[in-house]
Amino acid sequence: MSRTPDELLDHAEQALDRGDVDACLAFCQRVLDADPHHTSAHYLRAEALRDVGAIEDAEDAYRAVIQRDPHHSASFSGLGAVLFDQVRFDEARTACLRALRADDGNPEAYYWRAMLRERRSDFRGALRDYRRAYTLDPERFPMPETLDDATVEAIVSDVLLSLHPALRSYLAQVVILLEEVPDADLCLQYDPPAPPGEILGVFSGTSLADRSLDDPWTGLPSSIVLFRRNLERIAWDREKLVDELRITVFHEVGHFLGLDEDDLEKRGLD
Repeated sequence: MSRTPDELLDHAEQALDRGDVDACLAFCQRVLDADPHHTSAHYLRAEALRDVGAIEDAEDAYRAVIQRDPHHSASFSGLGAVLFDQVRFDEARTACLRALRADDGNPEAYYWRAMLRERRSDFRGALRDYRRAYTLDPERFPMPETLDDATVEAIVSDVLLSLHPALRSYLAQVVILLEEVPDADLCLQYDPPAPPGEILGVFSGTSLADRSLDDPWTGLPSSIVLFRRNLERIAWDREKLVDELRITVFHEVGHFLGLDEDDLEKRGLD
């Protein structure tokens, strides 16, 4: 028995909810094969593609919805999210504003606009938008925890004290800094660009394993930078925030020691 488009999309949504993205995309495609202009199928397809990190394909799918329905608020906010992850901040801001113009009760649009405000150091405005998103949908958009300088210093000190004294002596040459968000240049150093909201910390300089007496440049001071706002956002309670900060410090210390991402993942520091 053939299924109606609504039935197929119900199955697609259920598949996405249980994390079966392939099944979701297959159901959406069946709808689109019959009706290439089906707005809901394009939107659900965009959400599925975004879930698996195919953000350029997701962008195309969101735009396919908007082309047919220029007042589809959820597609504008989804578009804002994938543009943000591509380090296209001006376009992302325009998309979020369009989302709110179409529906001022769209929590996702407030959430991503908050992240864009953080990049302009408008932290009060960001807090207002986070509160709006939380009020509208507290489950999807919990309020970020506050990470003060004293907490960072205490956890960094705790991490360093847990290391072997010989390693601590080497780390005395490493500057540990706290910044608010990673800048665009840092994100664009990766291929594809690293999502600006997901970089928690970064090691800069020469690892201990790569230092050489024959190359004095490798002896220049290295640094570990922690990004406060990203750490705050991924932690929905104080305990998790502290855990994430500790893992991030260990992760970047691992880079200083010469460990690569696979080594860090094996040690649970990814």
